[in-house]
Amino acid sequence: MASRTYSIPNLLTYGRILAVPLIVLCFFLEGKLAISNTARWVALWIFVIASLTDFLDGYLARIWNQTSNIGRMLDPIADKLLVASILLLLAADQTKTIAGWSIWAAITILCREILVSGLREYLAALKVSVPVTRIAKWKTTLQLVAIAFLLAGPAGDEIFPYTTQMGIALLWIAALLTIYTGYDYFRAGLKHIVDDEE
Repeated sequence: MASRTYSIPNLLTYGRILAVPLIVLCFFLEGKLAISNTARWVALWIFVIASLTDFLDGYLARIWNQTSNIGRMLDPIADKLLVASILLLLAADQTKTIAGWSIWAAITILCREILVSGLREYLAALKVSVPVTRIAKWKTTLQLVAIAFLLAGPAGDEIFPYTTQMGIALLWIAALLTIYTGYDYFRAGLKHIVDDEE
């Protein structure tokens, strides 16, 4: 059990969780919720590396036969911590990378993650597994790409003028996919909820 706990796939997951406070620190380097261009690039690289571990940990766990209960539990938690914390930071920092109507896209993503987590927890108590669909994986990938563009934000705009706009557009597409996949999960889980009530 101890060897599975400290397996390479699980260490990658732990690393993804540790990336969250490091990225938050980039936003507070000046002692307030403000982020310089240099700090943006550092935050972006930390995020990119953390995002890559999201694809690597599950893949390595499967091919090396190192799947574990702690890995299955922490993997989705790490994903949600990474996405939620950065969306909140981007909406609150002084440059307001996510502002106006775009905040609704971020709220949609955050609400869906909370609702699906609750549904999964309820269904787990009923010993019902809801597998991750291919479109849900695309949704996660799109969220990560959108956040990468938004982390670059104004610093990226100086190199490519439409970096922030691309990030906002991708965030909205991710939000729409989030609604669709959330509905998909609830439709799959509703049968078990109704059956349990009868």
